[in-house]
Amino acid sequence: MSDSIVVHANRNEPVVFTQDELGWLPWLDPFPEEDLTERHWAGLVDRSRAKSDYFRLLVRDPEVLEARTKTDKDIFYNTADGLPRAERELAAAATSRYNGCIYCASVHARFATVHSKRRDDVQRLLDEGVGAGLGARWNAIVRASVALASTPIAFGKQHVEELRGVGLDDAEIVDVINSAAFFNWANRLMLSLGEPTKGADA
Repeated sequence: MSDSIVVHANRNEPVVFTQDELGWLPWLDPFPEEDLTERHWAGLVDRSRAKSDYFRLLVRDPEVLEARTKTDKDIFYNTADGLPRAERELAAAATSRYNGCIYCASVHARFATVHSKRRDDVQRLLDEGVGAGLGARWNAIVRASVALASTPIAFGKQHVEELRGVGLDDAEIVDVINSAAFFNWANRLMLSLGEPTKGADA
């Protein structure tokens, strides 16, 4: 791997939060697809991820990437019980909006819209920020997510009580915590490895 930073001369960085599909440009050279070994393929979990610069950066540590990806899939796709997918995506979008990750916010805002059919409310979160009024249940999820992402952490008993007050049970509250916590970490990784760009994935 080169130890020099990759400079993208013709980048077109978005300056506002959006539900549009964005690309992402890495600041380090991704691992070459033609050099992937069986160990790397196992780390990618889904072979299609070899086309992503982001995952080919992370595949330099395939065991960690595999654990990261299986955790991600369990939090967001294992919806047989617990919080509906739309609200897991809302927690990820709110955390990303709070942390300033335009790329992650765009991805998870789109998913929140698809699964909730509440595009206008999702866009209000992006336009107005985490203080936007989205209704009691969504407001409680956004407040809990932001409290988890704050430094120092601000999440506490009052957030659990507010979530219970709007109808979430213990398993659903755990899903809010997992969704926000995962993206609080993922935002920092994405923001430190590259930058978003307008248009399709780079």
